[in-house]
Amino acid sequence: MNALNEILGAISGFLWGWPMIIMLLGTHLFLTIRLRFPQRHIFKAIKLSVRKDKDAQGDVSQFGALVTALAATIGTGNIVGVGTAIALGGPGAVFWCWLTGVFGIATKYGEGLLAIKYRVTDEDGKMQGGPMYALERGLGMKWLGVLFALFTAVASFGIGSTVQANAISTMSHNVFGIDPVVIGGIITILAAMVIVGGVKNIAKVCTALVPLMAILYVIGCIVILIMNSAFVGPAIKLIVSSAFNPSAVGGGLAGGGIMMAARYGIARGLFSNESGLGSAPIVAAAAQTRNPVRQALVSSTGTFWDTVVICAITGIVIVSSILAFSDISFENGGVLTTMAFSKIPYIGSPLLAFGSLTFAFSTILGWSYYGERAVEYMVAKTNLKVKTVINIYRTLFLITVYLGAVVSLDLVWNLADIFNALMAIPNLIALLLLSGVIVKETRKYLWEGDIDKD
Repeated sequence: MNALNEILGAISGFLWGWPMIIMLLGTHLFLTIRLRFPQRHIFKAIKLSVRKDKDAQGDVSQFGALVTALAATIGTGNIVGVGTAIALGGPGAVFWCWLTGVFGIATKYGEGLLAIKYRVTDEDGKMQGGPMYALERGLGMKWLGVLFALFTAVASFGIGSTVQANAISTMSHNVFGIDPVVIGGIITILAAMVIVGGVKNIAKVCTALVPLMAILYVIGCIVILIMNSAFVGPAIKLIVSSAFNPSAVGGGLAGGGIMMAARYGIARGLFSNESGLGSAPIVAAAAQTRNPVRQALVSSTGTFWDTVVICAITGIVIVSSILAFSDISFENGGVLTTMAFSKIPYIGSPLLAFGSLTFAFSTILGWSYYGERAVEYMVAKTNLKVKTVINIYRTLFLITVYLGAVVSLDLVWNLADIFNALMAIPNLIALLLLSGVIVKETRKYLWEGDIDKD
């Protein structure tokens, strides 16, 4: 098992190394330029995200689709991942992580547009969409759509269930002393109660949970920044300067060179917001929206909130805390955020624990939907009964949730990373080859037309 884990670790390291970084970041830059910097419409997009489009077709509101996607993306990566990036790449990694989020808005926009453009209505009257439908209906490459669906279904058992359940049980045991067997049973039952209700139930829970957990986490970060007020300015200056000048790093902070800062910052940003992985468009396709561009704009705000806001705030909190407190250093890596929150008297650690628990649980809900839609796509035109297969998938998913809470997961982590990376490849093919369609729709509804037009 150790040998297998090392092999999988090497494969994961390669897939999430420079080849993947170049493909994803290259797509971000290409779409940013070709779509005339859609980032400039972010405030219009935020306004659209909280407006209902009742007369439009879809299963859930635009906001419901957005928060379900955010549920799957805002997670432990925002808490632990940023600290790891700083430990390995220095403070400059925060700048590159943030920049990746800025350009990733364009890719998330393109994904959302294609999700609506090529979505279909199934026999139950529900909307189905995502990269697999764009590949099949837009490019005639059903085989590649099936591959994407397969990678998504497998990834849901890793990053979507076992990894998140393990994070919940570990945090619950360390902070509250709860037995992993007990917490495993609790989160499995809670997940089952939500998942069996389908996308409308998942969206309803996420609509209540995601804003609450994000607001509480950001409030905690603001409290720390107020405590570290004398070091916030120097921290921001250090983050920017060390992104281009490693010699600017000092005082016990890591400094691995510009390439190291860029590599770990970009990789963490890409992994955190999932722009280009193709997961968020699956739920975007269920949104009630009158045209593809409206939902594309709403979807793009997911990357804005996840990386441009939350990851950036986390980075400033960590770097300012390192400057402010002598007992916090870059060597602590994955627990940097935990150590920073521990400086808030009495409520700091429980607040972060609550945030981590809700982040991880909401990710389970979001990914369960992704996996279901992927499985449904693979069996829709076969002799298998779709509902039976979905029920089998849900059962297996819930079993992996429980197992994740009670079993060590080094092997699963590597498998999850591998299949996440494999999802990106067919999705990027769809984005690049259908970029002309994205431009055409954007011109029709945004550049020259009316965003409220059907």
